Amino acid sequence: MGRFEGKVAVLTGASRGIGLAAAQRIVDEGGRVVITARNQEPLDKAVAELGGSERALGVVGKAHDADHRGEVVDRALSTFGRLDVLVNNTGTNPVYDAVVNLDAAAMAKIFEVNVIAAASWVSSVYHAWMKEHGGAVVNVASLAGQHPSPGLGVYGASKAALINLTEQLAYELAPGIRVNAVAPAVVKTRFATALYADNEEEVAAGYPLGRLGEPADIAAAIAYLSSADAAWVTGQTITLDGGRTLSAGVE
Repeated sequence: MGRFEGKVAVLTGASRGIGLAAAQRIVDEGGRVVITARNQEPLDKAVAELGGSERALGVVGKAHDADHRGEVVDRALSTFGRLDVLVNNTGTNPVYDAVVNLDAAAMAKIFEVNVIAAASWVSSVYHAWMKEHGGAVVNVASLAGQHPSPGLGVYGASKAALINLTEQLAYELAPGIRVNAVAPAVVKTRFATALYADNEEEVAAGYPLGRLGEPADIAAAIAYLSSADAAWVTGQTITLDGGRTLSAGVE
């Protein structure tokens, strides 16, 4: 039996990239998944890749929309009968600039999607299922939330808030619910394309392991934290950076 046999996971922003890779890992290990995305076509394609309706359900909508959250939770329970894992993968970063150049509306949007929505998803699954039955939550943060990242300052600040939120929720929801996070460096996804597409070899040279991350690298850590293998792990953030932070200060 796989680690997720009989388990059901909700993964936000999972029609591609890290979210889809994590959903695939859970399905491969016996679980069933409910995935979300903003657009129907890529969501339908992802469901097909995951094995169709017996293994996956797609619900289109925006992660920060309360009605969408309610629909996802309701359909997860009505379709699969339980909700054991939540992966908060949705994130946004619509601007690349210094903090002092961003207006309040842009900052508010980043925090709404990256922090407030994540907390709201946890609240939704808690009241619908996990309060009585327990479960596991994994938040997808970022290395930018642990160190200054020029051009990504507000995004990094939102991910730092998500890391702190992870610790707060882990304390509040123990012992029945574990809450952890992953903090990837640059991973080869469409979301991060602007950070490496024009000079991947040069960017990868700064990583001791000699390459950028792949979605499967992050999915493996998400699966671990979501599973019983991490039964004594909560409130932690696993940095996934190919050794990148080891290079800080090294000439």
